[in-house]
Amino acid sequence: MLEELFIKNYALADQLTVEFQEGFNILSGETGSGKSVIIGALGLVLGEKGDVSAIRTGASETEVSAVINVEGNAEALKWLEEHEISADEGRVIIRRIMKNTGRGSMFIQSVPSVKADVSEFTSLLFDIHGQHEHQSLLSTDNHRKLLDSFAGLRPSAERLKSDFLELNNIKKEYQGLMSDEREMLREADLAAFAVKEIEDAALKPGEIEELETEHKLLTQSEKLFILFEELHRALSESSGGALDGLRSGMENLKELSGIDSAFAEASSRLENAFYETEDVLDGIERYKVNFDFSPERLAACEERLSELLKLRKKYGDSVEDILTFQEESRKKVSSIENREELKAEYAEKIAALEKSVLQQASDLSAKRKSAARKLQTAIQQQLKALGMPKAEFRVQVEAKLGENGRPSCGINGFDAIEFLISPNQGEPPKRLRSIASGGEISRVMLAIKSVLASIDTVDTLVFDEIDAGIGGEIAVAVGEHMYRLSRFKQILCITHLASIAVRADNHIRVCKKTARDRTFTEIDNVAGDERKIEIARMLSGDTDTDVSLKHAEELLVKAAGEREGS
Repeated sequence: MLEELFIKNYALADQLTVEFQEGFNILSGETGSGKSVIIGALGLVLGEKGDVSAIRTGASETEVSAVINVEGNAEALKWLEEHEISADEGRVIIRRIMKNTGRGSMFIQSVPSVKADVSEFTSLLFDIHGQHEHQSLLSTDNHRKLLDSFAGLRPSAERLKSDFLELNNIKKEYQGLMSDEREMLREADLAAFAVKEIEDAALKPGEIEELETEHKLLTQSEKLFILFEELHRALSESSGGALDGLRSGMENLKELSGIDSAFAEASSRLENAFYETEDVLDGIERYKVNFDFSPERLAACEERLSELLKLRKKYGDSVEDILTFQEESRKKVSSIENREELKAEYAEKIAALEKSVLQQASDLSAKRKSAARKLQTAIQQQLKALGMPKAEFRVQVEAKLGENGRPSCGINGFDAIEFLISPNQGEPPKRLRSIASGGEISRVMLAIKSVLASIDTVDTLVFDEIDAGIGGEIAVAVGEHMYRLSRFKQILCITHLASIAVRADNHIRVCKKTARDRTFTEIDNVAGDERKIEIARMLSGDTDTDVSLKHAEELLVKAAGEREGS
């Protein structure tokens, strides 16, 4: 629901804030006062094409923003969620700036948005009926949705759509399975070779790293033995090495500590050093004794390491990676070897789903055709009440044809659905888009919306020019229809007819003023005596005579009584 519209530097609007309410909102005023300026600004912020000529003279840019309550509109809330935009306490602000250079910007909340996204989002919230782009009922895709909703077929249509998409996905997988069989067999051979080569290698986790360490020791064995000998000479006790000196020093310190206890700690430390050095020498001797060097072992190590490094180069950076590649290759071999079985499974799934989809589409089509006749009749009756007794409305349900000229089942079934209208007797029904008169198309839309009010998800309907060419009883009927519809939807309507305006829940008067040699539009929400004066003006153009004021009061009282009675 539209709660507020802010307009700055747009046509005659210098700076306006228009507040709207639930139910029936009327905009009235003299011709040229700026009523259509408000609707044009609303269309601009909803994503219609902008024209820089609409920017107020002397201004470099125009700005329009709308505060919209989206609570309860599941489709709009879903759209916001998909685009990661959050409503603030159920409200969304859309803002558009258009510069005289032709550039501009649009925002949903504070998120920069492109015109296509804004149009897509607001089409879930608004219909503007008149000579405007923003009319959901001009989209044939919406005709199908509305017919399905009218007939209670939306769940069936969604189930068909889901199964159709699943069928397409399975067919793609099957086609992938069938394509380039020679290449698949070649891949199977390569995968099988890799599995066998890795199996024959009998890999052990960490083996490459262990072999690389061993190879480094084996190739430097001569240097190791030289270092062993030098260490032995430097540390051993028998050849005047470190242990010999440490033992002599240890004995001297023991003797000194017997004379003076101050040397006790030093004696203990030197003794520890002696035994630590002795332990180091013993470890080196053990390593030397156990070190297994032979040309044969070096050759075996190099051969094994060469084998594993080839595998690492081909299949992975570590033994673990190579084993992972082996398992994946084994699965690939199994998958390709079981290809015939898979083909049979896919073919069975496809056949079953195709049968189900075609049956669902056939059932849906039959129900749509039956519902189309009922919807036609209901809308035809509404058009008659709205002063179009000769109009013929048709809900056309035809089979979609494929490239071969035969009926084709698509994601929405067999049917191409479109609403057609012949406003005048003797003329063939045409697409809604082809209706020339803004007044006629608005009444057609009012008739359709009246029938579909409880199922149509669009919250706000805007009617511009709906009273073009009508009066008397027809105007009264249009007013009644719009009021009844406003119990389900928010209605915004520009009208020159008092018989429509008296039914409003919120009456907005639009005036044109002049100040400082500039013309600008003003608005105010009228009630009480002010509203009676405005209705009198709409009746006769005269707000001063008792007759017009009395007539206006009578109409307002009558409309109020009918509202209470309903």
